[in-house]
Amino acid sequence: MIAPKPDSAHNIAGIKDPSVVYYNGRYHVFASTAQSAGYGLEYLNFTDWSQAGSATQYYLDRSPIGGGYRAAPEVFYFAPQKLWYLIYQTGNASYSTNPDISNPNGWSAPKNFYSGMPSIIQQNIGNGYWVDMWVICDGATCYLFSSDDNGHLYRSQTSLADFPNGMSQPVIALQDANRNNVFEASNVYRVAGQNQYLLIVEAIGSRGRYFRSWTSSSIAGSWTPLAASESNPFAGVANVTFPAGAWTTDISHGEMVRTQVDQTLTISPCRMQYLYQGRDPNSGGDYNALPWRLGLLTQTDSTC
Repeated sequence: MIAPKPDSAHNIAGIKDPSVVYYNGRYHVFASTAQSAGYGLEYLNFTDWSQAGSATQYYLDRSPIGGGYRAAPEVFYFAPQKLWYLIYQTGNASYSTNPDISNPNGWSAPKNFYSGMPSIIQQNIGNGYWVDMWVICDGATCYLFSSDDNGHLYRSQTSLADFPNGMSQPVIALQDANRNNVFEASNVYRVAGQNQYLLIVEAIGSRGRYFRSWTSSSIAGSWTPLAASESNPFAGVANVTFPAGAWTTDISHGEMVRTQVDQTLTISPCRMQYLYQGRDPNSGGDYNALPWRLGLLTQTDSTC
């Protein structure tokens, strides 16, 4: 549905890691751009999914976010400060702010949540990578999740009043001895009307990337498996059908379309939609040069 649009300064091969909000009658999408030379960020907006493929793509290295390694964005409106936040990875966990989500040049220069890689991540990362930062807040606390491509999901926290400052040293929120089972690309959402939170994490299976899921009554609580296997995934080739034929066997890093744009990351359990990345299963070679594209999943077995 959304393919990369290279220009003279951006010879990109893939568009990845989307984050999306629906605000003021438009979908606002932030994503990673990928090429052999590295990663960057881009932004696009449109009023209807049918327009997504033709929407102008704005490269955010032309904003104060600047060039260099920036990837895996998450966007939300932080109501206490009346600012939009863009969370992303730079080798650290970084953020920029903007009073107007529709102005791609309005983002501030990157700031970091930590002075460097926290020691618990250094101790557990092995030959993985520190990636995929994700912020969600409840009424009192803001939490920062991140992954290490080595079987660990980490969680830090600070008070709602202090955010984005004062982020604690991380703890391990979820782990698996098989790194492929808790790999990367976590999302945490508040489920409207159910007093529970949904966690989804990307895993690597025998047929491609897929998502496992858990629920909890609190963001910092223990997580109970929901649809958490390759044969019974939250989303994967085992439960996704393609009206025009399967274009990907990877259901990978993406974002749910939320019902609220604020820091609570609230979603409806009814007819969920998930913007994800996939690629031609026959493609290969350098990971950064793979032809990632964005597609949209729509829940078909909703009971409400």
